[in-house]
Amino acid sequence: MIDLYTWGTPNGVKASIMLEEVALPYRVHPVNIGADEQFEPAFLKISPNNKIPAIVDSDGPGGEPISLFESGAILLYLADKTGRLIPADARGRWRVMEWLMFQMGGVGPMFGQANHFRRFAKEEVPYAIERYTTEAHRLYGVMERRLAERDFLAGDYSIADIACFGWVRRWEWHGIDWADYPNLHRWFEAIGERPAVQRGIKVP
Repeated sequence: MIDLYTWGTPNGVKASIMLEEVALPYRVHPVNIGADEQFEPAFLKISPNNKIPAIVDSDGPGGEPISLFESGAILLYLADKTGRLIPADARGRWRVMEWLMFQMGGVGPMFGQANHFRRFAKEEVPYAIERYTTEAHRLYGVMERRLAERDFLAGDYSIADIACFGWVRRWEWHGIDWADYPNLHRWFEAIGERPAVQRGIKVP
């Protein structure tokens, strides 16, 4: 059994979507980040960076429990555990890794800053709004061009798509027009229609 500690954020839904996709049994433990529950000592033992999501797998490697934090690590762990949503061949695996790192190093941080300065900052900071909105749009453009040539970011549907989907779900916050990104829009709609994705985004 896997215990999932999460909240309804772009990073949080990555883990729940993945667990639904690979059909592993799991229990949900909501961590209300609005109430600072991520700083509670019990949670910090699992996630020392006080971020969601985190998991504890009672049947980890060698049959021993393992805890993991960081959404990218969780996606890789669950993919390796089940042999799903990441290719077995080295070339395909590295293509997925490449686009997973694209999300972790670019999409997540830049979209997160755009979200903050466009919606949540206590004061308007025009320079920051322009900087992060511009970078978010650039990254949308990278995905748009990539998806002009294939259905999914790394070939077949994979953890790279799950990772990016959670952040693209906030597209309205980034001031984009889908008319400018028809290939990305097609990808977004296709993933959103998957039953496992529809279940995963409702967790917790």
